[in-house]
Amino acid sequence: MQFSQYMNDWLYGESGYYASYRPIGKKGDFYTAVSTSKFFGGSIANHILKRLDEGFLRPDSLICEIGAHHGYLLADIIEFLHTLRPQLLQTLRFGIVERFENLRTAQKSYFDESFGNAVALEHYSDLGELNEQSTFFIANEIFDAFGCELFYKGKIARVENHEIVFDIDDPKITALAEKYKQDRGEIALGYESFAEAMSRASKRFEFMTFDYGELEARSDFSIRVYQEHQTFPLFDEALKRLEAFGKSDITYDVNFTHVKEAYEAQGIKCAQYATQLVALVEMGILDLLAMLKEHAGDEIYTQELEKVKILITPSLMGERFKMIRFIKES
Repeated sequence: MQFSQYMNDWLYGESGYYASYRPIGKKGDFYTAVSTSKFFGGSIANHILKRLDEGFLRPDSLICEIGAHHGYLLADIIEFLHTLRPQLLQTLRFGIVERFENLRTAQKSYFDESFGNAVALEHYSDLGELNEQSTFFIANEIFDAFGCELFYKGKIARVENHEIVFDIDDPKITALAEKYKQDRGEIALGYESFAEAMSRASKRFEFMTFDYGELEARSDFSIRVYQEHQTFPLFDEALKRLEAFGKSDITYDVNFTHVKEAYEAQGIKCAQYATQLVALVEMGILDLLAMLKEHAGDEIYTQELEKVKILITPSLMGERFKMIRFIKES
């Protein structure tokens, strides 16, 4: 099979990595911004309030997470919205786009435990089920989980018995590689159809997402496997692909220019591209920490500050992760 199908089976097949609930954080294979601090979601909530006050989002907008895993990020956003402006929980709607039924069950259970009857969680299996007037879409680390082809000097890869061989001609992938000045590396698939589906899903929306990558394609392969907080390049001799298949996460660096162009082809404006550090500071993460210090005291403030430092320190997550934000006007 071509590598894109192999990766899709690895992540989303019947026994794929994301087909069942996997812990994230200390007990999992990797950390995310969501598993690091609730103030990641708090900053996004603060931004949503700003967009409501500016009139871009309506008070009855849908706040929708895509690829929510356990639902922690959306729940953190709701928790901060309730703290900062509780009346909005009476008008805003909250939803998750999730293809796997078992993850929907876990998400619903978590929301029931967290909010009881105060929040009605809506579920959708894909963006095609939405027909909204006003939406705020949020995602964290989804574009690096789209299937990709591996390209090397004019050929794309196929996989046989977990061995990777470059011997397939594909003019479309070659054209993309030339466009992004790559003689080797990952060429993502599905960005265009995803942007098109989102464009149809809501007349007006803002979409914010965070991922590991750069505004241009890397000049080499970035594809790697995470196992218990260790990172193995896919071609590493120490990595046993047969044993890792479906049991460990596989990912690659996002070419944000490819994402940007996929959305712009739908007439959707790229409103901002920034490091996670810049994005979170602009969205008020330090202001939220100051509020915490005022109301909760120094000890709790210090604990949360140490977590937030991981999010914004340049050598940790602050500059390695990027935020990109798109706007579609009605």
